[in-house]
Amino acid sequence: MSADVLSGGFLWWIIGIAVGVPVILVVLTEVLNTLTRQSNPAAKPVRLLRNWVVPVGALFALLVFALRSPADQVWARVVATVLGFLVILLVLSAFNVALFSNAKAGSWRERIPSIFVELARLILVVVGLAILFQWVWEADVGGLIAALGVTSIVIGLALQNAVGGVVSGLLLLFEQPFKIGDYLEVGSVEGRVVEVNWRACHIDTGSGIQIVPNSTLSGASFTNRSQPLGPFHVTTTVTFTTDDPPHEVVQLLVDVADSLPMRWEAERAAAEYAGSGRYSVSLPIAGPSDGSRALSLYLAWLWYAARRRGLALDGDATDPIAEPGMLERALEVVGPTLHLGDEERDLVLSTGKLERYGRGEIVQAQGILPHEMRFIVDGRVRLAVEVAGGRVEFATAEPGDYVGQTALTREKTLTEAIAADVLTVLVLPLATVDRLVRARPLLAAEIGQSIELKRKLAAEALSGADVVREVLGGG
Repeated sequence: MSADVLSGGFLWWIIGIAVGVPVILVVLTEVLNTLTRQSNPAAKPVRLLRNWVVPVGALFALLVFALRSPADQVWARVVATVLGFLVILLVLSAFNVALFSNAKAGSWRERIPSIFVELARLILVVVGLAILFQWVWEADVGGLIAALGVTSIVIGLALQNAVGGVVSGLLLLFEQPFKIGDYLEVGSVEGRVVEVNWRACHIDTGSGIQIVPNSTLSGASFTNRSQPLGPFHVTTTVTFTTDDPPHEVVQLLVDVADSLPMRWEAERAAAEYAGSGRYSVSLPIAGPSDGSRALSLYLAWLWYAARRRGLALDGDATDPIAEPGMLERALEVVGPTLHLGDEERDLVLSTGKLERYGRGEIVQAQGILPHEMRFIVDGRVRLAVEVAGGRVEFATAEPGDYVGQTALTREKTLTEAIAADVLTVLVLPLATVDRLVRARPLLAAEIGQSIELKRKLAAEALSGADVVREVLGGG
């Protein structure tokens, strides 16, 4: 009997399966671990091959070849069907990895929506299963396919409106004229795209979500205001009096616009005089979603900046902080800091002035040589250092404190002062500060200590942010 088994090749098949399958599984395990560590998309088909295809293939070989089961035996056909289905999935998974997982950005493979890939995969699986059942079970699938075709036609005619919207959605997804986050203008609807599905596009208008059917988008024109990439321009018109020098007004409009946090860094704002005190301003910002916020902030900052320069925005140059008695009340806050006597108090009243800044405005820029010192009367100031990739804040100045003290040491500032609230400051020219320092040596010592303290705080903040600076100036 053993001779019959040996001569029939049964034993060799069993030995081959018993030895070969574990070796293949070990090799595939090592390959899978390597691909998983590298986050390689090829790990998915390899895992399917190791966990399912190889074990089921070994079982099929054992049934058909080693045990010589008849081809028409039910279990052999069942295992063959399962193996065939797994092979179909393996081939489709491998093709998906080869064609789409490593697609380059901007290529046609990267642009194809995943829904198209899933539909194609479903069709190939159905066709593969039909061929598999015809080959393994000798089933007549022709009649079934014909019946499905007729049924599909009937269903398509009954649901042509709904199917038309789905097809429009698929075509829109394939063309990709916009993406999530883009700002669309569709007729009277304007807003940011938050969702796109088979049937409709969801647009956030700021006052709700507007649902626009894909059939409407595909059958009409619309504007994608986020394309091409680059600045989005917000325009507005402002008015000053005809007594305001046009060049000074234009410079003011550009300076305020360039300080906006949402400005497109590669392009400066533009302002033009249109006559009769009217000026047009164009603000380059990062995207249309920031348009209303940028314009609101710009007009607010312009109100403060115009009054600081004595220009009459909207024909009004009055400033509440210029009213009588405001300067005297400010000295009640900053007087102890300056150690004022009667003579010094009169000097400050005759040479000082009050300024007001809107929240977020830059009170003192980085990298300038200040010719004035600003003493905080009301509000707070955030102190920061501009570095590559952003701004590092390191301290906050409260009422009674000051910025611009490097004016005394004739050094450029390496820090930036930003208004944390609506801010009121007392501005003293350098000549006045020099006279105060000579009259009050204690004030000079305190200013020197303030410079060193802020230099130390800035260095600690930069060190914590892994930024190295060779030289740090005071505030």
